Amino acid sequence: MNNADKAAGIYKEGFSCSMAVLGAYCEQFGLDKNLAYKVSSGFGGGMHLDQTCGAVTGAFMVLGLKFGRTRADDIEAKMKVAKLTNEFAKKFMARHHNITCTDLIGCNISTPQGFEEAKTKDLFKQLCPRYVISAAEILDEMLG
Repeated sequence: MNNADKAAGIYKEGFSCSMAVLGAYCEQFGLDKNLAYKVSSGFGGGMHLDQTCGAVTGAFMVLGLKFGRTRADDIEAKMKVAKLTNEFAKKFMARHHNITCTDLIGCNISTPQGFEEAKTKDLFKQLCPRYVISAAEILDEMLG
């Protein structure tokens, strides 16, 4: 099973988009799956603040796992992750024209009304899986 399928399966289980993307890669980088779910749980739904899509923030976490720094003075790793997250965002925007949750699904799910609208229109099932899959596909391309 490839990472896109893994991420889609995790999302289908009921985890958020950020949890699905990070969860698909965590074992590959030595991160306990339960810990990955916990650490990424605040990033779904645009961080619950009408911000960056959780599939994108989950991907940023994966890039950090692969290329991130472990020493404060490792400026080279810091710059590499900055470059890669920017590159990822551009690739995601090339596919979907945006990276914010609200713009991607068409309503602000950080509000009770927006969340209900998304549920009523079944947007979490209709739209979000494609963003999770795209994030994993782009990551696979970038991770080589």
